[in-house]
Amino acid sequence: MADWRASLPEVRGKLLHDQPLAPYTWFRVGGPADVLFLPADEDDLADFLKALPEEVPLHFMGVGSNSIIRDGGVAGVTVRLMGKYWGEVRPGGPHSLFARAGALDLAVARTAAREGIAGLSFFSGIPGSVGGAVRTNAGCYGRELKDVANQIEAVTRSGEKVRFEAEIAQYGDPKIDFSYRHSNLPDDIIVTGILLTGSGEDDPAALEREIKDHQARRAETQPIREKTGGSTFANPDPPGTPNQRSSWKLIDEAGCRGLRVGGAQVSEKHCNFLINADEATAADLEALGELVRARVLDVTGVQLRWEIRRIGRIQTPA
Repeated sequence: MADWRASLPEVRGKLLHDQPLAPYTWFRVGGPADVLFLPADEDDLADFLKALPEEVPLHFMGVGSNSIIRDGGVAGVTVRLMGKYWGEVRPGGPHSLFARAGALDLAVARTAAREGIAGLSFFSGIPGSVGGAVRTNAGCYGRELKDVANQIEAVTRSGEKVRFEAEIAQYGDPKIDFSYRHSNLPDDIIVTGILLTGSGEDDPAALEREIKDHQARRAETQPIREKTGGSTFANPDPPGTPNQRSSWKLIDEAGCRGLRVGGAQVSEKHCNFLINADEATAADLEALGELVRARVLDVTGVQLRWEIRRIGRIQTPA
């Protein structure tokens, strides 16, 4: 055991050494974390980070919907925000909700519907948790997180609690800039919560129907029952671009639908999704993604950008 692991600070949550991360991801692949930290709450996280030596690598993950954990595992400490505390979603003011970072996007949509808050139903079409949605400016059905983000709470690598202003807020806090599937949130910031503001009031029953429609659309067009993640590649053009190009169409044009590397496969149902079809490794998935990128570049001249994060060490042959 490395010296730094023997001298980690005490926590109220859990510190798990050599913890397999595959069960925490939607792809169900990847090696172990040197240490997995499951903080009890925001104070537990902040206190731990204040005492964590700067030289120890730090990573964070949500529900693992947008990540490939590499087969060699993840160095240092991996933070995962899970449990009742981190999954809280509650009213946050007029037409607003406060959600902690571990809350599922679907839980946000359903809570908004119960509260009669319009404009947040699109979250039901985003796989994952709110914390990850902030970092990638996730969106679907013509809306993005930036359209409803108000204030964002976070903890820095040094354990300082900070608050950021999003595009629709006017509170004077440091501002986060969002663009298509991207934010300028610093890499060493861990999002802990967000205030979301809807577009007004609506009938809860109507909002529930809207969520059901989104869910049915996802089930019909995406491989949601497979071991998969979110969209693999960002579309080359932001929404609203004239003659906008879609990644799935470019992948299909390049003849990659159903393409396989080892146990990994490009989904037949929606070819901007990779699936763990047959005991795939993380290396299989990443190699398949790079093969798709190469073929799309060769056929269409478009360089696709990964939307799925690849985290950790590449496993070297024994």
